[in-house]
Amino acid sequence: MSEFHHVSVLLDECIDALAIRPDGIYVDGTLGGAGHSSQIAKRLTTGRLIGIDRDPVALKAAGERLAPYGDRVTLVHSNFCDIAKVLEDLGIEGVDGILLDLGVSSPQLDDAGRGFSYMADAPLDMRMNSEDTLDAYMVVNSWSQEELKRIFFEYGEERYAPQIAAAICRRRAEKPIETTLELVDVIRSAMPPAALREKQHPAKRTFQAIRIAVNDELGSVEQVMRDAIPCLNEGGRLAIITFHSLEDRIVKNGMVAASKGCTCPPSFPVCVCGKKPKVKLVTRKPIVSGDEELERNPRARSAKLRVCEKL
Repeated sequence: MSEFHHVSVLLDECIDALAIRPDGIYVDGTLGGAGHSSQIAKRLTTGRLIGIDRDPVALKAAGERLAPYGDRVTLVHSNFCDIAKVLEDLGIEGVDGILLDLGVSSPQLDDAGRGFSYMADAPLDMRMNSEDTLDAYMVVNSWSQEELKRIFFEYGEERYAPQIAAAICRRRAEKPIETTLELVDVIRSAMPPAALREKQHPAKRTFQAIRIAVNDELGSVEQVMRDAIPCLNEGGRLAIITFHSLEDRIVKNGMVAASKGCTCPPSFPVCVCGKKPKVKLVTRKPIVSGDEELERNPRARSAKLRVCEKL
């Protein structure tokens, strides 16, 4: 099997949330190492699983892991935000469940050569899909100081965003910043001593921001929140795991908005908008990992699972 082993977060909770029927059609939009998908596939008889991933390495590994269920599994190289087109191309009008496990997977983080990690030296890359043209090198070396400052603030919630953006522009004026540890060095140089003594690695927020920008992660989440619910059959469920507050806010707001009906002002005597709820919220508050899972997998600490059901 390919070297792509990912510990699935909130696995039992996701399987429970999807309420899998043996004859249902399900989509895992972030296939990864197929940890969630293998549990879905083994519960199907006449049903079907559509596995989507933008990372060709993950897709190959998932194919090997899902081989025992080959007759009920279809794998697609695509971005989860293109779910409507994927299903249309497959001739599928509606599905009974959609699972999304957002963020970067453990193998992507652990493969130093892919440039996601600030702990190992590698070319600046950070692409989840190696076929994409935009990479971290281009962001760091060609985006304007203002744009860098913006993404560090918005995507990384980095309070030293102006100083870091300025330091990057000064360094790249001398020569391009080519590797992850070169970038870490520039980030460290821009931060005050007190910030460098904090428990969190000083480059964590900046690397997160660049990764989100390279892969348009927030744009993808916004799009899938518009497109996923119409893809569900009545009673079908949408289950989404997020790993940081920016994604979680988009998912929460999207589900809440879809669960609301009339948007007319309270002063109106009768409804004129005609809007009806599209979903009911299965989880009012997000499901989080328990102590046992956190001990096994510390990366699950920030995971939040939200679920809604199509009306």
